[in-house]
Amino acid sequence: MAESKTPAQMLEHLVRTTKKEYKTAFWAAFIIGLLVHMPVLLSDIPNHDGLGSMYFDQNMITSGRWFLTVACGLSSYFTIPWVIGLLGLLYLALTAVALVALLELKDRVSIGLVCGLLVSFPALASTFAYVFTLDGYMLALLLAVLSVLCTKRRKNGFWLGAVCLAFSMGTYQAYLPFAVLLCVYEIVMIFMEHGKIGDKIRMALHYLYMGVAGMALYYVILRILLLVQRKELASYQGIDDMAGGFRLSSVAQMYRDFLSFSVKGNVIFNNVYSALACGILAVLAVWTVFRLCLQRKWWKNLGFFVIIALLILALPLATNIILLISPNVTYHLLMRYQWVLYLVLMVAFVDRYTDRGAKAGCMVQWGLTLAAAVLVFNYVVTDNIGYSNLHKRYEKTYAYCARLLDRIEQTEGYYQGIPIAMVGVVGYNPYPVTDITLPVTSNMIGLNGDTLLYTGENYRVFIQNYLGATLNIMSPKEMEEIYFSQEYIQMESFPAESSVKVVDGIMYVKTENVGRD
Repeated sequence: MAESKTPAQMLEHLVRTTKKEYKTAFWAAFIIGLLVHMPVLLSDIPNHDGLGSMYFDQNMITSGRWFLTVACGLSSYFTIPWVIGLLGLLYLALTAVALVALLELKDRVSIGLVCGLLVSFPALASTFAYVFTLDGYMLALLLAVLSVLCTKRRKNGFWLGAVCLAFSMGTYQAYLPFAVLLCVYEIVMIFMEHGKIGDKIRMALHYLYMGVAGMALYYVILRILLLVQRKELASYQGIDDMAGGFRLSSVAQMYRDFLSFSVKGNVIFNNVYSALACGILAVLAVWTVFRLCLQRKWWKNLGFFVIIALLILALPLATNIILLISPNVTYHLLMRYQWVLYLVLMVAFVDRYTDRGAKAGCMVQWGLTLAAAVLVFNYVVTDNIGYSNLHKRYEKTYAYCARLLDRIEQTEGYYQGIPIAMVGVVGYNPYPVTDITLPVTSNMIGLNGDTLLYTGENYRVFIQNYLGATLNIMSPKEMEEIYFSQEYIQMESFPAESSVKVVDGIMYVKTENVGRD
């Protein structure tokens, strides 16, 4: 019978038996993540989606996220950035540990660099901007990595891996490519090592079994829960078109998008220093492959060149597999976190096959360390430029809404509860763009732009929660007839004198651009 332990004894045993590389990964990811993202965790500054999610039960089953409400429930359904952020960072730190275990990293500097890249990549900053759902998304990321780790580490672990993948997708489907890319890397590693070809194929197939079983389990649970709740998949992000069948046009789109984002996305590199650092990492990775090719005489085997060609063709498909599942998706930065793996895996690959005892190996390690460190620093700066702009968006929105609310309340005929017809867009003619961060944040959804206001509902929620007033803003359906009326068309945009007036018992408020035909 196993000896029982007190909580203190259990903690002491855990600390004593945990590998030092896992401890390094956990604390590096948690501390660096806390330092990088603290500005958004110590603030209560929403983005446009956050305005309507200050209390949100996260029941997103109609978007295919049947586990999200459970994943976010631990931190409550209120938007409390510090609690949600710490929980999200805990999941992220555990993800770093799982990744280090999967990649078999031993060097503490390399572990620190991998963790730095993982927690600073700008796609993660965009996710932090949606802090109301951050903890759920980070749990989904952890489960995606665990799905691959379980498959690798356990005999027939692909069954447990499939469960992890299903629950990851049930929380947020966008981390499926993260798991797929890790599977591709592990399969490549299998075939690079010595051993019988039959054993290698069997090991590689386990990753395929995990993926197919995981996606099937996700879809079965989704259909059962939709039936129980008597709901259907929404058209949002093309989720209702899942499993719609193979499309050749989708494959072409996947390649075009991969090249476009990788080269022109203004995320992986956005200045000469980050571009040079990415280039150095790529050169070191290619050099490592070339050196192994010579040492192991792969060049004598035609299969080596076939595998390289297939890998080059497969990577864009693995990276953009979401576009195959849902071709009509709006592919914003939150869904592109898997690109960080190209940097992480280059660091891990070079570190794994570098001969530290040789002079050339020492030079490679220095180049690897400096290039990765430059990227981490660049991403930290980029993230905080985005957070700075998010704060400015809030301040601009507050000032704008304070002026607008005052005008509404001072307009003749106003009374509490009067129906207000408002579209919600802030016009750019009276208010030109003042976002000075666009050269850096152009693709960082949730962090770029001038204001938080895009709909009438945005105004209602912001004014209610930050200015303490309640407005009866009409729904878009109720607004349709008014929007196309001559009375509304001829009005000028706020802050013009004619931008707010009462017509037949309804207050018209025009905030959009002037000059509409």
